[in-house]
Amino acid sequence: MSFLLPCPNCGPRDVNEFAYQGEVTTRPKESPTLRELTSYLYFRRNVAGVQREWWYHRHGCQAWFQAERDTRTNEVLLTELPRAPEGEGAPGAGATPAVGENPAV
Repeated sequence: MSFLLPCPNCGPRDVNEFAYQGEVTTRPKESPTLRELTSYLYFRRNVAGVQREWWYHRHGCQAWFQAERDTRTNEVLLTELPRAPEGEGAPGAGATPAVGENPAV
């Protein structure tokens, strides 16, 4: 299924220009337990409804950004560049996706 995904830099583009990198999660704090680490790495909410996700514009500006998308209809409600965690000037480790900098195509 194809739909338009609005890149925060380039505007609406076909979704095939992007790489989906999963839902936005919260990293565990220092020294997580095995249960917390396992949950962070392997379990996702996978909601049928609005979900906040990471996307990478691989065939465009190569920006990482977040989108709010309804998974039932693929309607994209919002796209934006990642926000810095409170108290920091630039996006830190908590604002980067768990995947490498350049995902496989």
